[in-house]
Amino acid sequence: MELELELRRSATGPKELRPPGLERRESAPKGWKPRRVLESLKLRRAEISRAAEVVNRVVDHLQRRLQCCQCEFRGTSLLRAGSYYEHVKISAPNEFDVMFTLNIERIQLEEYFDSCAFYFVKLKRNPKGNPLSQFLEGEILSASKMLAQFRKIIKEEIKNIEDTAIALQRKKKGSPAVTLLIKSPMEISVDIILALESKSSWPASTKNGLPIQNWLGVKVRRDLRLQPYYLVPKHAKEGHCFQVSNIDQSENAKMIDRKECLKLMKYLLQQLKKKFENRRELDKFCSYHVKTAFFHICAQDPCDSQWRFKDLEQCFENCVSHFLQCLQTEHLTHYFIPGFNLFSPDKIEKANKEFLLRQIEYERDNGFPVFGEY
Repeated sequence: MELELELRRSATGPKELRPPGLERRESAPKGWKPRRVLESLKLRRAEISRAAEVVNRVVDHLQRRLQCCQCEFRGTSLLRAGSYYEHVKISAPNEFDVMFTLNIERIQLEEYFDSCAFYFVKLKRNPKGNPLSQFLEGEILSASKMLAQFRKIIKEEIKNIEDTAIALQRKKKGSPAVTLLIKSPMEISVDIILALESKSSWPASTKNGLPIQNWLGVKVRRDLRLQPYYLVPKHAKEGHCFQVSNIDQSENAKMIDRKECLKLMKYLLQQLKKKFENRRELDKFCSYHVKTAFFHICAQDPCDSQWRFKDLEQCFENCVSHFLQCLQTEHLTHYFIPGFNLFSPDKIEKANKEFLLRQIEYERDNGFPVFGEY
């Protein structure tokens, strides 16, 4: 598909802006202090400890319920994921992601209409039986039935958690998460996701994904591909579909300076969504988009010498330029599944991508006023 580059207009007036080209700009953005911004994003140790204690108490209670012998999801393990556990959480420890994983053996995957990332799941015959059999529709495991039962169990069980006020949030369209709002002793949002863990070979669609050979090395990539992958139940028209999910384990000690850029990118999107919270253009953009683009930059710039803290402004500029390029070309390749475009027109409308592109261009060209006075 040919993509046409267009001239954009600034959000503050008729001045024409040069569209972000495929080459990086020579100079970093001026007039702002990235180190001061990062300092403002640091979490206080006392707040972290308090929030983690509250969340762990709730999650441990739910896990005991899921592991009981009467539960359809017995045998689940707890996998804490998300920005807090990856040390890239910003502003406040008020959002947590928790994944309950259920190991499954003897399954067969059938790709959902050449989507690369979505699959029908079939259970192969198991002499010991399978507690998930009750969720079958014909031969296909129903994602919608699994989600409904999982949500029902969580809804019933939070009533039994003492000394903590918890509310079940309304289902988010297209999201596999059961979202809890802990109201006291402090307000915290917890997204709980059920995932099926498979230790078999990764699906064929991931073969050329995880492009870290020049960054972390061939051996690291090979070892990571020996790790389990996860199937997250997602609502599809048929109600059966599962999405392949890979926990981002490609971070290691080499990324300590890189993470500062990721925090700034996440904060940029967060502040823009806050600025335009009464509009709908940014609703479908999330930190996962920023993180995916960031990992592609890490693969393109694999040397630690390219990520020195003294060059923070330029490194951040490179990340911004790459993300703008993804918006402009309407293409953001899934890091693990190269045939899956996170910015395809059927997932995010062109007008919404153009809106975000204009806002980020404006911020970049004006020293990122959305970050505040730093």
